[in-house]
Amino acid sequence: MRVVIAPSDQIASKAADIVCQQLQRKPDSVLGLATGSTPVALYRELISRYQQQQVSFARAASFNLDEYIGLSSEHPQSYRYFMQQQLFDHIDIAPEQTHVPDGMSEPLSSCQAYEQAIGAAGGIDLQILGIGHNGHIGFNEPGSSLSSHTRIKTLTPTTLEANRRFFRDDEFQPCLAITMGIATILQSRQVLLLASGEAKAEAVQRTVEGPLSAFTPASSLQMHEHAIVLIDEAAASQLQLRDYYLWCEQQHSQLGM
Repeated sequence: MRVVIAPSDQIASKAADIVCQQLQRKPDSVLGLATGSTPVALYRELISRYQQQQVSFARAASFNLDEYIGLSSEHPQSYRYFMQQQLFDHIDIAPEQTHVPDGMSEPLSSCQAYEQAIGAAGGIDLQILGIGHNGHIGFNEPGSSLSSHTRIKTLTPTTLEANRRFFRDDEFQPCLAITMGIATILQSRQVLLLASGEAKAEAVQRTVEGPLSAFTPASSLQMHEHAIVLIDEAAASQLQLRDYYLWCEQQHSQLGM
């Protein structure tokens, strides 16, 4: 696991560098994408680079981590709608190459079909992740099996409360979701986890330095050969080896890595 600590205003740019490098190496890359507030700045940076003709998504494909069960793709709080608004409608990716779990189809068969579609595409080359306050990735809540694949998950009250601000008081908020499993995520060839802010510091510390545990699903990334944790100084504030991670990056920089 590589831990990169950077100023808050550089996180999106550094993350975009990694995505663009992946697409330059392999224009038909399969990207795993995340929703939520964390990746929005990254998507804005990618849109800007596309508009400046620095990157193309024309041959790429994408698979999103998760979707609420019970929300149609046209619902403003669905993750399909989010991705269209925040990224897909502003770049040259082919619509048929963008995949988000179907929250309105029969869930069990939808999960199986989604897992098969990832395999048929050749697997995910680069998976983008955020992290929840409780250490979840995707909707893999604490207690999730580390060998899990795409499936139905019941969201914790903590996650529901964190997402409540996106729903009106009189609006249905799903408590079930379809999510890629932890094993599915770990099968990606490279993983990039983004986190910022002091509120994520404890989850980051447990992810990077805590024991490998289903209690902190993101700690499973310790087993990944090519995982990058890109965080700002506030999110890194509880890391015991913070100075060592900074020193490592200085050495990488000197070697042009």
